Amino acid sequence: MFATIGYIVPEYYKFPGLLSPSQGLKFADVPNGLKALSVVPKEGWAQILAFAGFIELVVNKKTSEPGNYGKGFLGLGAVGFGSSINDPTLRAKKLSAEIANGRLAMMAIIGMFFQDGLTGSAWGDWALYTDSPLRAFEDETGVQAPVGFWDPLGLSASGNISDFKRRREVELKHGRVAMFATIGYILPEYWRFPGYLSKYLDIKFADVPNGLSAFSKVPAFGWLQIVGFAGIVEIQIYNEQIKDEPGNYGAGFLGLRSIGIMNTGIEDPEVRKKKLNAELANGRLAMMAIIGMFFQDGLTGSAWGDWAKLGRCRNVKVLV
Repeated sequence: MFATIGYIVPEYYKFPGLLSPSQGLKFADVPNGLKALSVVPKEGWAQILAFAGFIELVVNKKTSEPGNYGKGFLGLGAVGFGSSINDPTLRAKKLSAEIANGRLAMMAIIGMFFQDGLTGSAWGDWALYTDSPLRAFEDETGVQAPVGFWDPLGLSASGNISDFKRRREVELKHGRVAMFATIGYILPEYWRFPGYLSKYLDIKFADVPNGLSAFSKVPAFGWLQIVGFAGIVEIQIYNEQIKDEPGNYGAGFLGLRSIGIMNTGIEDPEVRKKKLNAELANGRLAMMAIIGMFFQDGLTGSAWGDWAKLGRCRNVKVLV
């Protein structure tokens, strides 16, 4: 929290006068952020370390409560100003606020370091990061506000166009499967096919539970049909890219062109770009949604499960 404030304040105010009279170094001469590391003289670093060591070893004395050194708000109790909060309700509220703000500040300062290191400023313009290999893909489909080209794991860091297209194709396929899977999780909650899933085994569609529980009900021959259908789609329909465009197999919307229902695709470039961006965005959302449904279904017994039924969570309340 102090570090975050220390990043922000110098943007608006710096102490007047000299930081180091012997070196003629003014406070105003010290840049904000990571650049300051190379400007502060070694005597300054010695003072910083000595002050931190004094606070850690002399001023702060541990008590039975984590983080409580008996010094009050901002440690002012150590110099005779202020005291600890004694009201238990108010104290619990303030301590919860401190932990929450501290967690937020840890994320904030790491974000500032990262952005400062790459753009030259904690509030830097990412357009200034000219060394980014991702610039090669900043005009590609799927680059959408507010995050732009988002690749947190650096999978496209090599700047290799072949790697990028292969991963984009995989993303599109997974997104399409996830969209169908998400709909497939929701629809059976409201409607099922009438009749039999397996006449031979006397299994009706209505007998198959929704979600992960269905795995134990689908017969082996049913799984063969599912795998066979997926193989046909993969080999016969989604087998050759058109114009080297990831995810474009010339099958049209929902693959309807492959069975003659739809003859042409979207020709208008602006409408096409809008639709492709929507597909990517919805696919990404669906991938997160289906994983969340699997997780909740596995723990509570339903994709819309009541977490109160998960008795094992009661032991977590102490940590929370």
